[in-house]
Amino acid sequence: MGLKRNVGLMTALRYKGQGPFLTYILHRIGGLGMAIFVTTHILATFVEGKGWQIGDIINDIYISPFFQVFFLFGVLFHIINGMRITILDLFPKLILYHRQAIMIEWVIFIVVYSFAAITTITTAIARL
Repeated sequence: MGLKRNVGLMTALRYKGQGPFLTYILHRIGGLGMAIFVTTHILATFVEGKGWQIGDIINDIYISPFFQVFFLFGVLFHIINGMRITILDLFPKLILYHRQAIMIEWVIFIVVYSFAAITTITTAIARL
C-alpha cells in the first residue's frame, strides 16, 4: 500500500522543490505538449479536404513562430531531460551527483534551445 499523505493544495503549491522538482514538472508538460500536438496533427489530417476549416486553423497555428518556439522548448527539454534520466538509470553510481547532472542539463538545454529559437525567429523574420 502506498503512502497516505494529507497535504492540502496550498501547502503543495508552496513547495519549493527547486531543480529536481522543476525538471520533473517541465518533463511532464513537454510530454503532454507532444501528445497533444500529435493528436491534433492526426485529427487535422483526417478532416483535411472534407470542407471543414478546423484543419486550416490548426495548420496556421503550427506554422506560427510563436507556437514553434514554445513547442521547441517542450520538445528539447523533454529530450535532454530524458537523456539525463537514462544516463542516471544506466549508471546508478551517478545518482549521488543528480543535482550536478541537472545543472549540466540546463547548460546544454540553454545552448541548444537558444540556437534553435534564434534560427526559428530569424527564419520567420526572413519570410516577412
